[in-house]
Amino acid sequence: MRERDEKYAAFTAPLIPNIDKNTIIGVRSPALRKIAKELKNDENIAAFLKELPHKYYEENQLHASFICRISQDIDVVFDYIDEFLPYVDNWAVCDGLVAGLKIFKKYPEKVYAKVKEYLKSDDDYTVRFGVVTLLAYYLDENFDASIIDTLINIKTDEYYINMALAWYYSFGLIKQYDIFVGIFERKILPRFVHNKSIQKAIESYRISGDRKDYLRSLKI
Repeated sequence: MRERDEKYAAFTAPLIPNIDKNTIIGVRSPALRKIAKELKNDENIAAFLKELPHKYYEENQLHASFICRISQDIDVVFDYIDEFLPYVDNWAVCDGLVAGLKIFKKYPEKVYAKVKEYLKSDDDYTVRFGVVTLLAYYLDENFDASIIDTLINIKTDEYYINMALAWYYSFGLIKQYDIFVGIFERKILPRFVHNKSIQKAIESYRISGDRKDYLRSLKI
C-alpha cells in the first residue's frame, strides 16, 4: 500500500498491545482522511460499512469515521454502531468513534437510553463505548447522578473497561466533585479503579491543591 509507513506502524503497535501488530498497516491520519475522500459518496461508504469484519486496524478507523458522518438520522447511526461494536477490539477505535459522534449532542435523551443498554452488554468494548460516551457527553449539563449506581455495579477484570471507568470517575471528580468524592470516601470501587481514578484526578490542573491533598488521603 502506497500510504504505508512502517515506522509509524512500529510506533502505533505498542499503544494498542492487545491486537495483532500485523493488522496495523501504519497509515497516518492525513493519509486516512485522503483515502476516505476517495470513496467520495454515501453509496460507496455504505458498501464499505457492510464489509465486516475488517482485517486491518486502519479499516476499523475508517469505519468509525464513516459512521460519524453517514447520516443525521440518530436511529440509523445507532444501527451502524450496533453492527460495528461487536467487531471493535481496541481502545483507540472505540474512543475515536465516541469522539466523532457529535450527533450525540443533539439527542441526549435517546443516546442516554442507548448507553444504559451498552453498559449491560457482555462485550468488553461495547461496555467501554458506553462508559466513554458518558465521560464525553454526560458530565456537564446532561449529568444524571443515577447512572453512578449502574457504573459501580460493573465488576470486571478487563483492563480497558476499568481504565475507562477510572477516566470517567476522575473527570467526575473534576466536574462534579461534591457528588463523586463520596464514592471515594465510601471506598466501594475495585482497588485499581479507585486508585487510578484518584491518580488521574490529581494530575489535573482543574482540581485545587486542598482537594488533591484530600484525595491522596483516600487512596487504598
